Amino acid sequence: MAKQEVTEEKNNFEKELWASADQLRGAIEPSEYKHVILNLIFLKFASELFYRHYNKLKEQGLSDFLDLKEFYTKDNVFYVPKGSRWLSEEHKDYNTKDNITWVEDGLAIQIDAALKSIEKENDVLKGALPTNYFSRLGLTGRTLKSICDGLNKINTKLQDDGASVVDVFGKIYQYFLSSFATSEGKRGGEFYTPECIVSLLVQCLKPLDGKVYDPCCGSGGMFVQSVEFIRNHQGKTEKNLSIYAQEYTQTTYRLAKMNLAVHGIRANFGDTNANTFFKDQHKNLKADYILANPPFNQKKWRKDDELTDDHRWTGFDTPAPNNANSAWILHMLSKLSEAGTCGFVMANGSMSSMTSTDGSIRKQLVENDHIECMIALPGQLFYTVQIPVCIWIMSKNKKADKKKGYRARENKVLFIDARNMGTMISRVQKELTAEDLKKISSTFHNWRGDGDGEYEDIAGFCKSATTEEVKGHDCVLTPGRYVGAEEVENDGEPFEEKMERLTEALSSQLAEQARLAEQTRSLLKGIGYEI
Repeated sequence: MAKQEVTEEKNNFEKELWASADQLRGAIEPSEYKHVILNLIFLKFASELFYRHYNKLKEQGLSDFLDLKEFYTKDNVFYVPKGSRWLSEEHKDYNTKDNITWVEDGLAIQIDAALKSIEKENDVLKGALPTNYFSRLGLTGRTLKSICDGLNKINTKLQDDGASVVDVFGKIYQYFLSSFATSEGKRGGEFYTPECIVSLLVQCLKPLDGKVYDPCCGSGGMFVQSVEFIRNHQGKTEKNLSIYAQEYTQTTYRLAKMNLAVHGIRANFGDTNANTFFKDQHKNLKADYILANPPFNQKKWRKDDELTDDHRWTGFDTPAPNNANSAWILHMLSKLSEAGTCGFVMANGSMSSMTSTDGSIRKQLVENDHIECMIALPGQLFYTVQIPVCIWIMSKNKKADKKKGYRARENKVLFIDARNMGTMISRVQKELTAEDLKKISSTFHNWRGDGDGEYEDIAGFCKSATTEEVKGHDCVLTPGRYVGAEEVENDGEPFEEKMERLTEALSSQLAEQARLAEQTRSLLKGIGYEI
């Protein structure tokens, strides 16, 4: 099958599967749709991977060990116990007592039992799968079976050259995460960061080896793209990367663990979901890379008498309780190794706010020379309210690093204004294109010294400013203050002639406006209205 035909067929069945979620309409709350579909996708994925390995063991003459867990987990394959296996079309010859029977009456109980047993047998899934979730939903067996029948259309042979079961299911899982985030709007943005923003962070930080951390990981998209970035770089594998994460919401914590499992990625999520500020599950971590999208402008994140002397604020003013932006920034800075770099998304107000201690903390960050780069992004990138956002890139130090190819950047800050970039992909949403991402990230790398070209300031787009210049702007970090206006190409028309022409055009338009207003008043008067 040609690659284009494969892609088209994939897209068609993904859309079919998305349409199957409509069967849930009216039966359960819309916010539950994603948990139904994504848990079922995971169950099918784990079973598919299990049976692939099961076949390999048989081919190797190891039939006596087909039900020994160790022969699966040693190869990073989930062990799926008897009675919990999803029997797909290509495995009809297997003993049905080993599999879910798909009898409508009691199907919800079967699925709950299957998820529970898989979690019990695989330590890496501890806390990832729900307990008695499908039984509590109240879905009819007929509806549930219809959805499962739809998921059976996932043909793992529909894959690009060299793709694995993990690749296929990973892409499907990511497709559904994105689709659910779009459909849920503001609430969807709480668990999913748009792919183009994650791509930009990953391309700027290049997390190829070492420890990577996300203190508010949502559904884990930062890690998925980090690993994909590594896999696309010859000679590197995800074995070079150790992943650490934390997530506050229990349902999102589970989504993240499942998402990474479906992508074949191992990570340390801590023992449970927890508040990063009050229950830091990686206290001694010093990360080489931090990628994050913290909650925007989080109110009342602590009480007045809480965390006032926390070690994470040492050397800085204590972040105020009315907005957590500065607290997230200082938390991430405290987690960096001496050669570490962090990149994260923030609301635009973080660049200029003088409220409470925000201004003084930003000034301390500038004076301590931790700010590497500030990137202003276009609006309408998020599924949430269309609040304008920016990206901060910070480092513990900006000294030259010959091994990484970094030049000395002490007392310098790069400002990039990308507000005019992006293209509309729907009536309400914009996306950064591949060309946009390349232009922004290559500008950063050229400035840092590890790019393929020479850096130069571009009016209206980028500017390398000194710390003294930033202080001269009261440590406000808005790129527009530094990059200046974009140069406009001279069209050859003399200024006096252009002004005369534009003035005449304006006068003509004002006269036409007055004529239309009078015409409107006359029409309204004719039907008895006076204005």
